[in-house]
Amino acid sequence: MVDVQVRRRAGRHRRVVTLSAVPAARLWLVFALLAAGLAGLAVRLAWVQVVQGPDLQQRARAVQTQTITPIGKRRTIVDRQGRLVALDEERFTLWAHPRYFAFAGDDPGKLRSPLDVARELSTLLGMPMADLVRAMEGRRSGVKLATDLDPETAHAVRRLGISGLDLEAYPQRVYPQSNLFANVVGFLNLERVPQAGLEQSRDSDLRRHEAARRLRRGADGTPLPAGLQAGVLYGDDLRLQLTLDARLQQVAQLALSKQVKQWRAKRGVAIVMDVRNGELVALASTPTYDPNKFWDYKPGLFREWSVQDLYEPGSTFKPINLAIALQENAIDPSGKVLDNGQLTIGGWPIFNHDRKANGLIDFPTVLQVSSNVGMVQAMRRVKPEKFWHWLHALGIDSTPDTDLPGAQAGQLKTLEDFRSQPIEPATAAFGQGFNLTPLKLVQLHGMLANGGRLVSPHITRGLRSGDDLAPPPPASGVQLLKPEITQTVLNWMETVVEKGSGKGVAIPGYRIGGKTGTAQKAENGVYIPGARICSFVAHLPINDPRFVVLVVVDEPQGSNAYGSTVAVPVARQIIEALLVIEKIPPAGRRPMTG
Repeated sequence: MVDVQVRRRAGRHRRVVTLSAVPAARLWLVFALLAAGLAGLAVRLAWVQVVQGPDLQQRARAVQTQTITPIGKRRTIVDRQGRLVALDEERFTLWAHPRYFAFAGDDPGKLRSPLDVARELSTLLGMPMADLVRAMEGRRSGVKLATDLDPETAHAVRRLGISGLDLEAYPQRVYPQSNLFANVVGFLNLERVPQAGLEQSRDSDLRRHEAARRLRRGADGTPLPAGLQAGVLYGDDLRLQLTLDARLQQVAQLALSKQVKQWRAKRGVAIVMDVRNGELVALASTPTYDPNKFWDYKPGLFREWSVQDLYEPGSTFKPINLAIALQENAIDPSGKVLDNGQLTIGGWPIFNHDRKANGLIDFPTVLQVSSNVGMVQAMRRVKPEKFWHWLHALGIDSTPDTDLPGAQAGQLKTLEDFRSQPIEPATAAFGQGFNLTPLKLVQLHGMLANGGRLVSPHITRGLRSGDDLAPPPPASGVQLLKPEITQTVLNWMETVVEKGSGKGVAIPGYRIGGKTGTAQKAENGVYIPGARICSFVAHLPINDPRFVVLVVVDEPQGSNAYGSTVAVPVARQIIEALLVIEKIPPAGRRPMTG
């Protein structure tokens, strides 16, 4: 029995497989199949590389390349010290697409309800949950939930990780100084179209020169050197720098607004100019508006009237006329004129403002008492055609060379009128019968202060990169008057502050010159009964003239409304601040002359 079992086991281990030769036909068939497969791969590789290569490469580049489209930000505007005046801030609009609502960690295919999403968003957006649900119910996509979201709120919405919420970035123009620079900077409307001021006149300079960025990245987002183009990482950081100083602008704005309100005036303006180069350090006007909420104000406030509206300067023009007479050698600096209180020119009576006679007076006294008769007597010594040519050469009837938008030319009677009608040069002698803007008057007084050079008033220093600030430009201007003549007139104007109607701006230790003006207001060539324009112009310091300050108040109410009572108090507050801001040292008393 045991022997049989052993034999059986041995038989199982000795099984033999019979090998037979593979037919040659089968080998050739296998070889052919393998060769065909390799040939097919080679053809396919060639097809992919040669025929489909460009298309596949383009598709690969599209996957690897990220296109960053700028949202259209504008350049920042700063004042002369770098303080922000206008800038673009990023804001967001929140869109909802209920068909895709899902929370982070949800099972694939699970759809959240508008109520679930509203519950998460209500607190962040500060909106009632019911309002959010009502906006989204029954709609599948494209629901605007909120706009004007700040970056912090947008970031909090992103952190929720809710699918179906989309944040669209856009720039919003912001004016941190509120109404302080509105009269010169202007604003953008809700469609970001410039509507006024520098935003409109310097629109091309304020647009950032940025194109869409194309950047190749690796799988982890790292920029690939081979995909970088020249300048792709460049950021436009240019800023438009103003010549205006926010500190002085605020002082001028507050002082002017208070005085306009007190005298129930129609409007007012205060201008401070550096006479060396024409830079405006302050240009404040009232009433004004908040450019951040421009829709709450009347469109008439969006224009700066001091560079666009014309008025008769009155007595503030008398120092300029005396400089013309001196330049023409028509009067002697130590000479005198007879003031009888009134005279008749061409059948027209001319009076002093107080109807008083001042007798035989010198030219400093003519300015101190603001004698109309004395000015007519002085300017009668200048030939009418010469007088007219000087007014024309000073640019009374020309548009000032300025970067302030909307600047207007003044109005001057014709040369023939000056020759044939004696009343025209007579009224022009005391600043009436012609029109100009407050800006033009500042320019002309700057000429008196800087030694006879006509500078261009301006409010911008140009574009600067980063935090750099542009230095003030050098002295400039066309020489029209002799320096010794302008200095003589400045000395005369100093006596107005010492003894005349400008006493209100006298500051111990400082030499200041000035001239008040109280002119009748004309409209369409006819004087308005009772309507006045009160003004005051100051030069400082007389020993080293640097600044001209002009204050003009339109139609103040009250019988005591004069340049000395309405405009002078504003000018004093501005001058006091200017002396501190510009660190102007005291000069002591004026040297005595024989």
